[in-house]
Amino acid sequence: MSRSDRSLSGVDIDSSVVHSARRYNYWLGGTDNFPVDRESGDAIASRFPSVPLAARENRKFLGRAVRYLSGRGVRQFLDIGTGIPSAGPVHEIAPDARVVYVDHDPLVLAHAQKLLTGTTAYLHGDLREPDPILAGARDTLDFTQPIGLMLIAVLHFAKDHDQPLHHVSTLVEALPPGSWLAVTNATLDFAAPADAADARRMLGHEMEWRSAAELGRFFDGLELVEPGIVPVSDWHPDGELRPAPAEVSSYGAVGRKP
Repeated sequence: MSRSDRSLSGVDIDSSVVHSARRYNYWLGGTDNFPVDRESGDAIASRFPSVPLAARENRKFLGRAVRYLSGRGVRQFLDIGTGIPSAGPVHEIAPDARVVYVDHDPLVLAHAQKLLTGTTAYLHGDLREPDPILAGARDTLDFTQPIGLMLIAVLHFAKDHDQPLHHVSTLVEALPPGSWLAVTNATLDFAAPADAADARRMLGHEMEWRSAAELGRFFDGLELVEPGIVPVSDWHPDGELRPAPAEVSSYGAVGRKP
């Protein structure tokens, strides 16, 4: 029997069902998760010990991408699939920017309510329904000025049959010239055959791993920032020491809309 927990600002939360945002929060060392999320996270990490590292590397990519865009004059961001706002959210990396966070987990809503300011907003929405996101974002963001569209560790939850190419294209088309798209997506390109088979068995129902070529289709019409589509830890790294591609198992890239 499912249990509804209304302890966070009256928001209905089913603590008996695993949710990717809460599991991700657990891997990042956060506390905004339930036993079912921790059990799922531990089960996956027992087979793939580098999963928490991969989560942290995705988060580091977010930080580097936001700083990169901020350095090029971007002062507003649309962060879809934001997850629970912890471990360096966009508004902390770019405190002078306007930020709209989007997620469909009620627990994210409960925590995001604490962050709402004149320049930070939250929308309860889903990447697979871009039109309501765009409509709501216009209340906070100026669509005549460049926007950084952040799709960090969320695109791989959009299965190919969900038509993610169409949805991302709809979002990008709505952005003004000079805007940017930053994406990470899990991949099995660097996995040993046995690891790839187990990953598909354990998570294939919820994840869509993509090759570099497959991820590249989301950047059609955009100008890819060097070095292009690479393992997240290799995109504009802060130092020489970084994990091997097989440890992070995720591609990252940033593109500019001309």
